Amino acid sequence: MRALTFSEYGPTNVLEITDVPEPHAGPGRIRVAVRATGVAPADCSQRSGRLRDIMPVPLPHVLGVDAAGVVDEVGVGVSGVRPGDAVFGIVDLAVLGGANAEYAVLATWVPKPDALSWEQAGGAAANVETAVRTLDLLKAGPGTTLLIEGAAGGVGTVAVQLAVARGATVIGTAGAHNHEFVAGLGAIPTTYGPGLGERVSALAPDGVDAVLDCAGSGSLPDLVDLAGSPGRVVTIADLDAAKYGVHLSASAGPGGDPQAVKGLAEAAALAEQGLFTVPLAATSPLEDAAEAHRLSETGHARGKIVLTL
Repeated sequence: MRALTFSEYGPTNVLEITDVPEPHAGPGRIRVAVRATGVAPADCSQRSGRLRDIMPVPLPHVLGVDAAGVVDEVGVGVSGVRPGDAVFGIVDLAVLGGANAEYAVLATWVPKPDALSWEQAGGAAANVETAVRTLDLLKAGPGTTLLIEGAAGGVGTVAVQLAVARGATVIGTAGAHNHEFVAGLGAIPTTYGPGLGERVSALAPDGVDAVLDCAGSGSLPDLVDLAGSPGRVVTIADLDAAKYGVHLSASAGPGGDPQAVKGLAEAAALAEQGLFTVPLAATSPLEDAAEAHRLSETGHARGKIVLTL
């Protein structure tokens, strides 16, 4: 099968479309013929070598952790799904790759809602899993005020919608040109950077109950001050989290986690009610993956970047 791979760490020119052996669905897994698959900042960090010391992968490596497609193999012990079903989900996060390809083995999945296109569903699962996991950690719900740093990005756009659906009041930081977009998702927009404390205090005079950092822009000291305690801050992007006593939430671990399945189902149900969507920053064929990675590395993609097959 064709797959997006890299055989050495480096810039986007190390990316290649290569022929690799097809994977097959083992016990508790399904295989899908991929229609669309996501590109995430973590993929770029893997490729560049930024994560080689903390999350090494065997080379050559097939990139990508989430995909949407049509089931064509069902592993032993799997029920409730059969070949021909449309699903979206995540590969085994202990493997950390394999979705940017013609076929992918999913460890966590739910039916694709009709309300989401293939492209939206293909880029949804990893961001939904991350958003649900961190919102659960922060206990975001009715009566809480949540600040999301980086509200216009892939995870941020998803976290805003899910937190609002849970009844939280959400303040989201974004560039001024994205404020209308962030407001449309249900958050109160404000600008990131110097003076954030004053701006947030004006919007939430009683303070914020929790902070989710999706940007990793070095703002953790300010975010801890706003929250009042490092225990009320979670980051998914700042590797210096421990320096400030902040929890870095990296992944849910191996696939099949019931909480991850529950989170995907939560998003799918909200999509069918018209309360959740997946904003797309860009879609392009697998062959244009290098350009997709370059866009991701700008840090200014509004929503999810998706590759199609």
